[in-house]
Amino acid sequence: MSTSNVEDNIRPAPDQELIDIADYVSDYQVTSDEALDTARNCLMDSLACALMALQHPEATKNLGPVVPGTMVPNGARVPGTPFQLDPVKAAWDIGALVRWLDFNDTWLAAEWGHPSDNLGAILGLGDYLSRKAVAEGKTPLNMNDILHYMVKAHEIQGVLALDNSFNRVGLDHVLLVKVASAAVAAQMLGLDKDQIIDTLSHAWVDGQSLRTYRHSPNTGSRKSWAAGDASSRAVRLALMVEKGEMGLPSVLSAPAWGFYDVLFKGNKLSFQRPYGSYVMEQILFKISFPAEFHAQTAVECALLLHPEMKARIADISKIQLTTQESAIRIISKEGPLYNPADRDHCLQYMVAVALLHGELTAEHYEDSIAHDPRIDQLRELMQVEEDERYTKEYHDPEKRSIANAIQIFFKDGSTTQKIEIEYPIGHRRRRSEGIPVLEKKYHQALLSRFPKRKAQQIYDLCVDADKLTQTPVNEFMDLFM
Repeated sequence: MSTSNVEDNIRPAPDQELIDIADYVSDYQVTSDEALDTARNCLMDSLACALMALQHPEATKNLGPVVPGTMVPNGARVPGTPFQLDPVKAAWDIGALVRWLDFNDTWLAAEWGHPSDNLGAILGLGDYLSRKAVAEGKTPLNMNDILHYMVKAHEIQGVLALDNSFNRVGLDHVLLVKVASAAVAAQMLGLDKDQIIDTLSHAWVDGQSLRTYRHSPNTGSRKSWAAGDASSRAVRLALMVEKGEMGLPSVLSAPAWGFYDVLFKGNKLSFQRPYGSYVMEQILFKISFPAEFHAQTAVECALLLHPEMKARIADISKIQLTTQESAIRIISKEGPLYNPADRDHCLQYMVAVALLHGELTAEHYEDSIAHDPRIDQLRELMQVEEDERYTKEYHDPEKRSIANAIQIFFKDGSTTQKIEIEYPIGHRRRRSEGIPVLEKKYHQALLSRFPKRKAQQIYDLCVDADKLTQTPVNEFMDLFM
């Protein structure tokens, strides 16, 4: 009998890539004090971003239960709101708030992303599980557990991103949020390794988000809730596997139908290093201003130049921006900018605002400021070029710089000094300088939502590592209601 039209239906062993993640999330013990302390700072930074986002109606319009008025027994809290939600929707809400202002942490490699996007899944599910445990007379999770889960989610997303560029095949980095959140959510639910593998397989087999909403001419607000959507989906998948949903063992490698052949141009995932705690230790914080991270040092350069040239705007003949290849590919834009999401992904817009105003805040992306004709006038004077050294050191695992430089030329032939900054204030190399600014960012965000005494209570708890780690998750989340 001919077998040319018959498929082999022998079910294979799971893809090794799934096994490695399951082994890591199940067995690895986080022992790095630096990673755990950085996770605590990341928690404060992420919650600061979420609380600041609540001031923007576009960020809040989709929050709350899908059916208005629904109350969920033992439901997870959404910080700064009155909502008590199931863990799937809570993950969506928390993740969307953390990400909305493009002000949370960043990871830059072959793929970029924001590993604190996973906090939606971790806090949403962690709060629900803690309230459920208390209701059943059991011990809830504490914030030390949350910090360990954060380190693992950061690591999974970041290590997958080191050598693998999903954006080059048109896929958005929130794919990695879904994968990392799925692995950690499965562990939080107490699933065994086989079930974690099954959960991961569903995260990979999902139709993945296109990067359309991050790029001209379609840049829009979906980029601000896409990560919350991914973390929410991860929680949903983990809960389904908990109930017995079967997995797909060769989801990556299956000929013709697997992720590699369908969505990754036949390539396999490449790995630069094993999973550990490297990513959290190296994470980049957006501390001083909400700007896409490839532009952070460019904005810092512009702020340094502001006092020198603020009275000479009309005399400028050219602004030379020197940057890395990734910035040119992602955020260098000409032409109209249609909304805040469009503007905070435009290198030239961010630099122009910083030169004009000597600051850059979320409000500077709104129409009231964007309609200032001087911004587009300055954008038209900008010339963007790559420095190959910047690009090389951007990818160097020992440096991970995000360098930019600016020099301004005037009509009379004079120029400013060329200002170059290689490492932003949120970089590991500038931690001692950056953490006090991060703590100030958090305190100010708390004051934007809570009375002074309550804001101080929350702040004091979070800067006291020993006290924070012993706090039950449900009690911690109650403070933000």
